Amino acid sequence: MAKNRFEQVDEPQPDAITLSLGQRDGKSFIRIACPAELAAGHLANDFVSDELDPIEGFRSAVRLANEIKAPIVVEDNEGLWQAEWGELFREE
Repeated sequence: MAKNRFEQVDEPQPDAITLSLGQRDGKSFIRIACPAELAAGHLANDFVSDELDPIEGFRSAVRLANEIKAPIVVEDNEGLWQAEWGELFREE
């Protein structure tokens, strides 16, 4: 089975759902950012989630992306990406 591929970016993108990975007190978390314009009427304003457990956040982002037919990109400045989530690549 082919792994999902996600582009790594340096900041949230206006044309994609952005997963931002972070760490506080030794615990990893994910924030989900979705521009209102991308959501085609599903959101009145840009959305940024609270800090979520990485697995919960990843699953929520995938559900949202499937619902609004949007790509997901990943902001991972601390190198927290886990291989079981798929392949993380950087566009050249």
